[in-house]
Amino acid sequence: MRRTAVLGSAGTLVAGALIAGAIAAPVANADIRTGTDRAARGAAVAAERAAKQGIDWQDCPADWALAKPIQCGFVTVPLDYTKPNGRQIEIAVDRIGSTGTPGERQGSLLYNPGGPGGSGLSFPRRVVTKNAIWADAAKAYDFVGFDPRGVGHSTPISCIDPQEFVKAPKADPVPDSEADKRAQRKLAAAYADGCKKRSGWMLPHMTTPNTARDLDVVRAALGDRKLNFVGVSYGTYLGAVYATLFPTHVRRMVVDSVVNPSKKKIWYQANLDQDIAFETRFQDWMKWVADNDATFHIGNTVAAVEKQWDTLRATAKKAPLGGVVGPSELLGVFQSAPYYDSSWVPTATLWSKYLAGDPQPLIDAGSPDLSDLAGNAKSENSNAVYTAVECVDAKWPTSWQRWDRDSTRLHRDHPFLTWSNTWRIVHLRHQRGVWPDSRLTCGNGEAPTDLVGASRCSELSLGGNG
Repeated sequence: MRRTAVLGSAGTLVAGALIAGAIAAPVANADIRTGTDRAARGAAVAAERAAKQGIDWQDCPADWALAKPIQCGFVTVPLDYTKPNGRQIEIAVDRIGSTGTPGERQGSLLYNPGGPGGSGLSFPRRVVTKNAIWADAAKAYDFVGFDPRGVGHSTPISCIDPQEFVKAPKADPVPDSEADKRAQRKLAAAYADGCKKRSGWMLPHMTTPNTARDLDVVRAALGDRKLNFVGVSYGTYLGAVYATLFPTHVRRMVVDSVVNPSKKKIWYQANLDQDIAFETRFQDWMKWVADNDATFHIGNTVAAVEKQWDTLRATAKKAPLGGVVGPSELLGVFQSAPYYDSSWVPTATLWSKYLAGDPQPLIDAGSPDLSDLAGNAKSENSNAVYTAVECVDAKWPTSWQRWDRDSTRLHRDHPFLTWSNTWRIVHLRHQRGVWPDSRLTCGNGEAPTDLVGASRCSELSLGGNG
């Protein structure tokens, strides 16, 4: 469950759990250890270079939708940290200065919202919009957002034409037969082939450790001796990896909605665990819908609400709503409720209107907007980064029979998102084969996933003078 950060006085930010103390990660073998050592030296070279160059802050490009006084810029980082003077890529960054006095300022505060594949460029807007939760922290810190490597306005990756990616209706993710499973696997193979064709030069380097190294180069370019960082969801894993690679560079770090960094979890088991978590939250939401039946008129028990969901799903499968909203698109709408409490009322309202005879709001919510070229590109890019990073970071099962067995078992009691998530991560299995000759293939072991001490958590703050 997502935990909300709460600001106290004097710029103190208290959130879920925080990595404390020394964190070390074992490496997989001698070859990986050698590569990691070379990458560490390359990261030091890149950080020293960035510290000298700084960041050329300018007004943000109009199409970034980041108005003054937010400023934007780029930091150049190596594609491959074992070759720091080789091919370079760009990391997009933005900032807004601290609102307090010079004496209150404690440096920059960097933010990652999760993913992998999420953009952090909206972070400085929390100051512009006068978000009360962040007001005290804003007195002490310049708020700095960034697009991680591969994301958005940084050097991006892509696996499929964005307009094709958003087209609907897509196939029902819940298979009725072995033929349905074969069809989904064929789509996954085609997707992986598209990744190779469109972004193959960058894919082997789309790792969390490399993103953490990028983060350290950005720190150096900002002129900060140590890093202040807030990470949410996947951002907690990024923070943990950063603290593993650069333990002496951490000043303040908040990790909220923590990813279990165990080597046994990253990333296959973590995705299976997420299926269970989504079902739990979906059940929480359905109970709330039932408790508020006087408002929504969907059902006054969880069983009644669940029956309505099954009926809606079956109806959309037989004849997609508005010709475009099938079971897959319905999941795109309804999964926001398990994600965010703030989506409970809007999602229930869409459903209530549909049952009352007004299907258009639900159709509009589930339909792609083919005129939104920028939004569609963002969605496709986010998915590409998600699959690429999780693929390259960790070891994955090579047997389809295991995937099939695990998903079939989980679906029995956790049907909401299990198969949908399965097909997304099956893309990762197929990506394993698109760069088989690279040292950095899926499961290369380079990511320090077994974070010793990561479970020894306590609360830290962004206040104080450390």
